[in-house]
Amino acid sequence: MTLNALYVDFNSYFASVEQQLRPELRGKPIGVLAVLAETTCCIAASNEAKAFGVKTGTMVRDARKLCKDIIFVEARPPLYVELHHKLIAIVESCTHVEKVLSIDEMVCKLTGSQKVTENALALAAKIKRAVYKQYPYILCSIGIAPNTFLAKTASNMQKPNGCVVIEASDIPHKLYPLKLRSLNGIGRQMEERLQRYKIHTVEQLYALNRDQLRSAWGSIEGERYYDKLRGIEPYYVKNARSSLGHSHVLPPEQRNIAGAKAVLHRLLQKAAMRMRSYALLTTRISVKVKFRDHPSFYGESGISATDNTLSLIQSLETLWQRYPQHLTEPVAVGVSFSGLSNTNEAAYDLFAEKPAETETKLNKAMDMLNLKYGKNTVYFAGAHQALKSAPMRIAFNHIPDVVVEDDE
Repeated sequence: MTLNALYVDFNSYFASVEQQLRPELRGKPIGVLAVLAETTCCIAASNEAKAFGVKTGTMVRDARKLCKDIIFVEARPPLYVELHHKLIAIVESCTHVEKVLSIDEMVCKLTGSQKVTENALALAAKIKRAVYKQYPYILCSIGIAPNTFLAKTASNMQKPNGCVVIEASDIPHKLYPLKLRSLNGIGRQMEERLQRYKIHTVEQLYALNRDQLRSAWGSIEGERYYDKLRGIEPYYVKNARSSLGHSHVLPPEQRNIAGAKAVLHRLLQKAAMRMRSYALLTTRISVKVKFRDHPSFYGESGISATDNTLSLIQSLETLWQRYPQHLTEPVAVGVSFSGLSNTNEAAYDLFAEKPAETETKLNKAMDMLNLKYGKNTVYFAGAHQALKSAPMRIAFNHIPDVVVEDDE
């Protein structure tokens, strides 16, 4: 078994971009926030802040206790996306990028002489030099291994700015000192599930056979994990996009019923425009409202296949009628479309009224105007009180299209 994958993970990416672009932040502990508010959490922390125990998900008040000198900055997603594409180009100048896995992670397939350990290490050093030459404050950790899973694992073993190789001869003993949560795909809930199966260490996990792992996982992913741990690249059937949507933590001034509803309208209109850019239709809409001290409100409805904003607004209004009016302090909202299909493959409801030609033209005209003159040039009135809310966000599995999703 040879080395096949080189994994590049940009460290503390959002915070590093801010330090690269703002010299006054360099060398200082900073926390990046989705919105500047005391009631939110860090979506990224600089390496200096991490040294004090601040990490992604740390509440602002807790971060202040851990690090009294921490500086909070508001996230600027369009810049992170712009730098993301430039960093891909830099890595691509050294070797082909096989797959972009997130805003700050990508994997390169090793070929030919690159599979030799010393050559793979030389390639990693070349990538680091190329990045440093243009962006000296954006560091990356690199992992090299027989498959993507172990290469990612290796990239996490020495941060920041590390480079670790896991060779076939290192498997499994180099993995044994790791905690279960150090392995990709094992979060808190999965760790608790594995512990119910008396699995507390990576060594115990590795000792299980395929059937035992499938039983522990409760799905075929357990069998795939058997291969992943042994350096084999598992086979996946590529699925089409199954859903899309947007969510937003409400700023203090919008933590009321009217504010939540306005932001939902804003999110829906953004998601509808994005859906049309993919030439997709949805057959299900769902909304979610979170509260600090109460279970979330959730509403979902099946609809005839559509990309029409007016139809989607009507569905939102219908779902909103179920909202419990006594819950007056929402803290976050989200809207999602699922049951997606391509416009040329959708199965239409024979009994549903299709959008009028004028509505189709209206959607197209609004998209064109907003793309040309800015996202708030024209909009439906339900979003009027939330035009500055819900700016571009970057999810782990979705890198925004700046042209379609930017709010400038």
